[in-house]
Amino acid sequence: MFTNSSAFSGFAVNDLAAAEAFYRDTLELEVSQQHGLATLHLGSGTDVLIYPKPGHVPATFTILNFPVNDINTAVDELAARDVTLLRYDHIAQDDRGIVRPPQGHGPLIAWFIDPAGNTLAVLEDQ
Repeated sequence: MFTNSSAFSGFAVNDLAAAEAFYRDTLELEVSQQHGLATLHLGSGTDVLIYPKPGHVPATFTILNFPVNDINTAVDELAARDVTLLRYDHIAQDDRGIVRPPQGHGPLIAWFIDPAGNTLAVLEDQ
């Protein structure tokens, strides 16, 4: 039924203007707006819809993962842009907020939030 569909993902925010500014200015992603909705245009050619939702509650999971070549550089750049990395009590993270699992047991990863409280991640593309 959907084999030829151009499906896309989306997520909600409580303040569309703040979300647009964060994704465009802080993360330097291409963002467009149409019909009162925003669209992220990711480097992979993937579009992600951002829509305002009254009573928005942030997702309790990671909504977007950004693969990077060097997680240390990515974390430094996020910190330089005043993005705070999340710390989890139940997960071992280094002093920069990066999870460094033993070789072969998962990617190097760090999490942060957007202005709506949605969780995002950078992970080293190995």
